[in-house]
Amino acid sequence: MQANPFDNLTDRYDAWYDSDEGSRIFAVEAACIQRSLGERGASWLEVGVGTGRFGGALGIADGVDTSLPMLKLAVSRAIRGVAGRGESLPYLDSCFDGVLLIATICFLDDPTRALSECARVLRKDGSLIVGMVPADSPWGKLYRRKGREGHPFYATAKFYTCGEVTQMAGRAGFIFDEATSCLFGAPGESGEQIGGPRSGLIPNAGFVALRFSL
Repeated sequence: MQANPFDNLTDRYDAWYDSDEGSRIFAVEAACIQRSLGERGASWLEVGVGTGRFGGALGIADGVDTSLPMLKLAVSRAIRGVAGRGESLPYLDSCFDGVLLIATICFLDDPTRALSECARVLRKDGSLIVGMVPADSPWGKLYRRKGREGHPFYATAKFYTCGEVTQMAGRAGFIFDEATSCLFGAPGESGEQIGGPRSGLIPNAGFVALRFSL
């Protein structure tokens, strides 16, 4: 199991969402996930809930994470936070309508096993949404370079293409339904050029929500 780089950097991580750049990117990514999520009301779990930024914005009630400092902030955002790993979710079988992984799959030790755990805790006809930065996008290439240079967060991340994640989800029993894409501008461009969500798997999109069903 990898050391969690977020435990001692929780405040730095969370503060990024309040920065000019972070708030613009977060707004676009949250809109992308919301479009894939559809109407609220179902019982959803966020795996890798972090400090609860997405869960709080999207009305997700339950979240699991390995970082206790992050979970403390998530709880302050009205999320029922539970300590646990994606590869061994601390929940009973068939207890959620949907599972979210947002910017989480790149930090998992065993993504395929974690996706199998997501399938286990989902009810029949449940949905999985994976929000991710594709490895082959301009944003993915930037984050991979930062990781090689020793960035405290990205150094432990392993980014995947959408095709690779779809294959892993298939091995876990999921069927691909649809994609929603956003962040079409290059890293460093202004908010007006970032680009809001569009349906489909758009080439070079910096953030993609992949939706799957059982």
